Parts: sequence; structure tokens; C-alpha cells
Amino acid sequence: MSIRDRLDRVFKGRDEFDLTSGDIARPLFYLSLPIVVTNLLQTAYNLADTYWIGRFSTDALAAISFAFPMVFLLISFGMGLSVAGSVLVAQHTGAGEEDEAEYAASQTVTFSLVGSLFLGVLGYVAVGPFLGILGASPDVLPLARDYMQIISLGLPFMFGFFVFVALMRGYGDTITPMLVMFGSVVLNIALDPILIFGFEANPLFTMLGLGNLQSQLFAMTGYTGSGIAGAAIATVFSRSLALIVGLYIMFDGSRGVQIHLWQMSPNFDFLERLLSIGIPASIEGTGRALSVNLLLIVVGMFPTTVVAAYGIGVRVFSVIFLPAIAVARGVETMTGQNIGAGKPARAERAANIAAMAMFGILTLAGVIAFVAAEPIIAVFTNDPDVIRVGVDFLYWVAPTFGFIGIMRSYTGSFRGAGETLTAAAIAVLMLGFIRLPFAYFASQSFDHGSTGIWMAFTVSNVAGAVIAYAWYRRSTWRDKSLARTVPADD
Repeated sequence: MSIRDRLDRVFKGRDEFDLTSGDIARPLFYLSLPIVVTNLLQTAYNLADTYWIGRFSTDALAAISFAFPMVFLLISFGMGLSVAGSVLVAQHTGAGEEDEAEYAASQTVTFSLVGSLFLGVLGYVAVGPFLGILGASPDVLPLARDYMQIISLGLPFMFGFFVFVALMRGYGDTITPMLVMFGSVVLNIALDPILIFGFEANPLFTMLGLGNLQSQLFAMTGYTGSGIAGAAIATVFSRSLALIVGLYIMFDGSRGVQIHLWQMSPNFDFLERLLSIGIPASIEGTGRALSVNLLLIVVGMFPTTVVAAYGIGVRVFSVIFLPAIAVARGVETMTGQNIGAGKPARAERAANIAAMAMFGILTLAGVIAFVAAEPIIAVFTNDPDVIRVGVDFLYWVAPTFGFIGIMRSYTGSFRGAGETLTAAAIAVLMLGFIRLPFAYFASQSFDHGSTGIWMAFTVSNVAGAVIAYAWYRRSTWRDKSLARTVPADD
């Protein structure tokens, strides 16, 4: 039995479950499970960078704390197109309209790559002033700038892979993107320590007891590493290969949705349809990214140790709620296909099941993170001050992990129904009008120090869940008689 066959038996494939009929929980689970793994692998990029850069220097660790929100912001600007493409592919697939699904996928690839080229240039030019606005110190700013300029140049490759994942997910295939991501992450993790440290003083070789090999390689190459820039190069190179593989798979069409070169000529009438769904989705992503960046301004008012701890804490935070994001994407696909099939009540049941399951699972994860806070933070740094602040972050945030699952499940259903503006409004309200003001006033006006920032996460997580649930209860899209929210192509 091949490795692929073994994986298919574990994760199941699209052909083994009909998302528009029969049981709901099992297909939702098997649809979401590969997304969980894919997102874990996605986060492994950041964790690998954080791990090795944390051993390079504290200033470098603080630098990626400033750089990561800008990466998030640039990708969020263009992410709406991938969400729109995924929704359209899902709805056309649910309606049995294969040709329309392929055309939507082809057009999405075209406009997404063009948009990411523009954003990459913008990011390269604006990185210096942007980091200055965020409050990066003179020691940290040049390191963050070097990292971000390389990432900006590679943005089309990084974003192109996200589009591949989204389109395959809309069709219902979440296994193939997982496998491509796995290969990319393995390559990135292998390259990281070499490109950061070179061969002269590489901690990986020391850990593995390969000092003689290290000396020989250094004598042959003289390579002393590229520091934080090396981490960026490893990420861009790995993503570039992943995109090439993804494009091959989509052009081949043997797995998931197929794209055609003759359908990729820009159709600006179709662009209007993409934008009608994609702009609100971009607003949601951009709102999240802006809130992270503005929150970093508040964090930047504190010493570098707090900034570094915040960077670690956010990454740990992102790993914990990856299942919620994955299930939300699964709900998005199930909602889209069931709307296309004219079964909105089934889509609603999927959202409710997901919300309950995620609340229980993430609450348990929060308990574990609370109990093991210190060893978790210590994985990424040996600075006792950074560990102390990072532990404080988890003590405040971990108990509310379950509420993130509720919010993500219902906003995923809104997106799948094409109600991307509603999902955006919930995100902006939670982050921009609750978390950010609370963080500033609690940390400055009420003299809670950095603890005030962590308190803001607690309050906003609970509020976001309550708002999403209440909004979903009063939503009217489920009562519409229309089979789906967007018309088929002519």
C-alpha cells in the first residue's frame, strides 16, 4: 500500500463523503482534519523561525515580532480574493456546475497573482516607514527591515500557495494541500538553521553531535550565515517550490478543481463578482491585521522583553486555535456547497455542531496551556524576563480559548454563505472596538502594565463569541429561498 493510500485511509477523501447529504459531523471532521494538519504545518514556518532566531539574539526575536504583523497585513489585503474563489468554487460544486467552478478557479488564480505582485512591491517600499510607525527600536528596526524586504519580494509565491489551498478546499479536497505543505515545511525547517547560522557556529550541528562535519563544511564554504535574513530566504524558497507543485496539480486536474490556461485571460466582469465577496473578506483579514499592528504599537511602549514575549505568546496562541480556524474553513466549505445545493438548514446544523465541538476541545487545550505555561514559553527563549512575561500572557489568555472556537465556527458559516461583510463586521468589532482600546487603557491609564494587554485578549475573546452567536441567531440568510448567494456563469 502506498503512502498516499495510507493517508487517504486516515484522512478520507472528498469522494468518500457527500457534503450535501447524509451525516454532518463525520464529513465535517474529515474535511477539517487535513486543514488542522495543514495549518499546523503552516505555523511550523513561524515556529521554526522563532525557535532558531530566538537562539540567534533577543533583538532578532523582537524583530520578527514586528515583522510578522506586517506579513499578516500584506497577505490580508489580498486574501479576500482567495476566500471569494473558495466560496464560488464551493457553491458551484454543490450545484453540480463543474465548468463554472473551473472558470472561477482559473480567474481567481489570475487576479490573485496580479494583486500579490502589487502588494509585494508596496511592502518592499513601505517596510522602513511602517516599522518606524510601529515603534521598532534602532537596534531592532534594521533587522526587521531586512526580514520584511525579502518576504515582500517573495509575497507572490507565498500568496499563490494560499490561493491553491483555498481553491482545493472549496472543491472539497483538503488532503492534497496538506501533503504539499508538509514537503514545503520539511524543506524550510532543514534550511532555517543553515541559512541563519551558517557552518561556523551552528547549534543544530552541536545538538546532533556533528561537530566534525560542521568544521568540514565551514572549511569548504566559509559560510557564516545570513542571520534573520536567512530565515526569510528559507521561507520564500520553500513556498516558491510549493506554489510550483500546486500549479502543476491544478493544471493537471487529477486532484480537486482544475484550472485552464485559456480561462485565465482576465475577465473584469468576473472580477466584479470576486470583489463583491472578496472585498468584505479582505476587510475582515485587514481588520485583524491592523488590530495586531496597532496593538503592537501599545506593546512597543514597553521594554524589548515584553515585545519578545508578546511575539512568542501570539505564536503559541495561534497554534492553539488552529483547530478552530480549520473547522471554520470546513464549515465555510460545507455551507458553500449546501447553499449551492439549496440546503441552508443543513449548513446551519454544521455551524452549530462545529461551535460546540470547538468550545470543548479548545477549552481543554486552554487548561493544558495554563498548567504548562512556563515550559511552553521556555521552548522559544532562555531569557528569564521574557519567560516571566510570556507566562503572564498565557495565564490570562488560555482560559478563553474555547470562546475563539465559537466565534470562528459562526463566522466561517457566514463566509460560506457569501455573507463576508457580516464576518468582517464581527472581526472588526471584536478587535478594533474592544481589544485594542481595552489594551491601551488597561495598560496605560489604569496602570496594569503589560498585564493590561493580556486582559484585553480575555475580554475580547469572550465578547467575540457572544457577538457571533447572537448575530447568527438573528441572521436571515438561512431563511432565503434562493439556492445560493451568487448566480452561475452564463
